Amino acid sequence: MEISVFPSPDVLVARLARLAEIAVPPGHPPGEEFLRDLAGRVGLDGNDLLVVAGLPLPEDALDLEGAAGGWGSSLVQHTLSLPAHDRQRLRARARALAGQPRPARTPERPPAAPGPPGFGSLLVYMLALRNLNPSAVAETMCLMSGVCNAASTIRMVRDGAKELDAELLGGFAAVLGVPVAVPAALTGVSIPAQSAGPSPEVADVAALIREVRHLTEEEVIELADLAQELDRTSGTAEGTPGR
Repeated sequence: MEISVFPSPDVLVARLARLAEIAVPPGHPPGEEFLRDLAGRVGLDGNDLLVVAGLPLPEDALDLEGAAGGWGSSLVQHTLSLPAHDRQRLRARARALAGQPRPARTPERPPAAPGPPGFGSLLVYMLALRNLNPSAVAETMCLMSGVCNAASTIRMVRDGAKELDAELLGGFAAVLGVPVAVPAALTGVSIPAQSAGPSPEVADVAALIREVRHLTEEEVIELADLAQELDRTSGTAEGTPGR
């Protein structure tokens, strides 16, 4: 179990600001404009910083169709192996879908409330806001980082029953699409000094996960099918003998 006292939101924001080498403006709590700027500097989503700062989320942050999240691993699996131009094509299609009027709906299986205050709860909730439940987190983390755990382990991390270590931080960083130094700064967990940022394909897939979080199940299936077709076509082209 996590036995250390979980820091206050002010401390967490200050840790990220120190990493970004910027000063936290006076006043409490920090303004949303500052938080979103800080999020961009460290590579997180604006809503992530609202969670870190203990501030309310916008209403649309929870407009998630849980059934759609179940297709995330299929989308990730086929997108990771695509060349850069196909990854960008897929992201452009995702943005086009996201830009369409959202259908009237009752969110299915909205993200569970965060677990008890702790670093594991914080990181798992950030991914829940990307429409990834513990099973989807486990699957995408394994695909994107090679850090493979059962969904039950992710739940233990969320609930503070399993402590974070450098390996797990690397897995969370990959799905978040940030250098591992970012979750390390938040949590205080030691990481290797030369830890690199995400590869281009991992960064693109992490961005895609953010871009599809509000899509319907049918829309995510469409993207997963497109990714699979692009993956198949790319593989065929690469295997074609030269003339």
